[in-house]
Amino acid sequence: MAKLTFKTDKCKGCGLCVDVCPKKVLALATEKINIKGHHPVEAVNESECIGCAFCATMCPDCIIKVER
Repeated sequence: MAKLTFKTDKCKGCGLCVDVCPKKVLALATEKINIKGHHPVEAVNESECIGCAFCATMCPDCIIKVER
């Protein structure tokens, strides 16, 4: 299982990481808003993460860190 870390204050909520995740581990938070006023990404089912790092590669702001 991989460990995901997010810099949520820098997330602009574009959703590119959510779209590219093959296991649908990520989602945009519906209840949270970061300091920029966006709904940040969060892991909804981190135990399903395979550590492919597609999300981190796709993120234009480099806010995702994947550790295996």
